[in-house]
Amino acid sequence: MNHSHLRTIYESGGPYATVYLEGRTPSADADTQLRLRWSELRDHLSESGAGEPLLESIEGGILVDEPTEVHADGRIIVANSGGVLLDEHWDAALGEGDAAHYGDVPELGAYLRQESRRFDVVLVIAGQDGAVVRELSVTPDRERSESAPVHVTGDNDEDINKPRRGAYSHNQIRRRVDEIIKDHARSVADFVDRLITDHAPDAVVVAGEVQGRTAVKAELSVKAEELLHEIAEGGDDDEGAEEAIDVAVRTLVTSLAQEREAANSERLAESKAHDRAVEGRTEVEKAVGRGAVATLLLDDAEATEGEAAIVAQAILSSAEIGLSHDPMADGIGAILRYDVASALAG
Repeated sequence: MNHSHLRTIYESGGPYATVYLEGRTPSADADTQLRLRWSELRDHLSESGAGEPLLESIEGGILVDEPTEVHADGRIIVANSGGVLLDEHWDAALGEGDAAHYGDVPELGAYLRQESRRFDVVLVIAGQDGAVVRELSVTPDRERSESAPVHVTGDNDEDINKPRRGAYSHNQIRRRVDEIIKDHARSVADFVDRLITDHAPDAVVVAGEVQGRTAVKAELSVKAEELLHEIAEGGDDDEGAEEAIDVAVRTLVTSLAQEREAANSERLAESKAHDRAVEGRTEVEKAVGRGAVATLLLDDAEATEGEAAIVAQAILSSAEIGLSHDPMADGIGAILRYDVASALAG
C-alpha cells in the first residue's frame, strides 16, 4: 500500500512521541480512566526525554471535553516539538494495550500493520426501490467505521407495490414494474461509479434481496464489476440483517486481507528468483538507504529490531509498505527497483 501521506510527518523532523491508546469498553468513569492511562504514558515519555510543550500538545488530543469516544475507540497520536502530526482512531478491538515511544523516528509499525489490513468498501444494500449505499472502512479485527447511508433511487417515483386496475394486463403490469426496478438500479450503478471515481474503494459489495441485487448487478459498469463481491445477507426478511451484513463483510475483508498478504509473499518469492529482492535487516536496511526498495514487506505480526527507522526511509523514498504472513529472515523483506547487486553496491 502507498503511504505517501505520511511523508510530511517524517519531513517535519524529530524527535517524535508516538502514543497508542487501545479502545476500551465505554464507561461512566471514562474521564477518570483516561486521565490515569495518560498519566502513566506521560511519565514514561517525560522520563525518555520528551519536553513539556510536546506532552501538552498530545494531552490536548486525549483529555478532551467528551472523553468517551477517545476512551472507547482508542487513538494513535504522533507529535514533535511543532505539535501533533497524526491523530487517528486506533485499535477499537485488538486489545494490544497502551504504549508510548519517544525517539528520532515515530513508531508506526503497529499503525501500518492495521492500515495494511484496512479495506475501503462501498456497500450496496439493494431492493426493488433502489438501494441504501454506505462507504465503509473495515479491517478483519476492529469495529468498522462508515459514512452516513444514502438511499439512491431512480427518477420514477411510482410505487411498484401499488395495485393497478383498468386496462392493464398482468404482463403489462409486470413489464412496468421491471422498468421501474431497472430505472432504480441504473441510478444506483451510476452512483457507485461516481464513488469509485472519487474515492477509489478496494471493494464493492452488493447485498439485499435477490431481485434487487440482480437488477443492480446487471447495470454495474466494468470498473465496478472488477471490484464486485456479492453477499446474500440484508434482505427485508432477514432477522438481524445489520448484524448479518457486518459478519459477512468482515468475513470478506478477512479473506481479502489474506489474499493480499499471500500475493505479497508470492511477489517476494518471484522477485528473489529474479534477483530483485532481499530479506533480513542488514540487506533491507542497506537497500532502503540507497532508495532501491519498491515495496517493503513487514511480518504481519511481529516487529523486527530497527523497523521504525527502516520504515521511515522506505516512506521517504516513496516505497510501498505491505505485510507477509510467510516467514522472512528477521521478519522483514524488500522487493527492489533493480537487481540486488546494484541495490547493495558500495
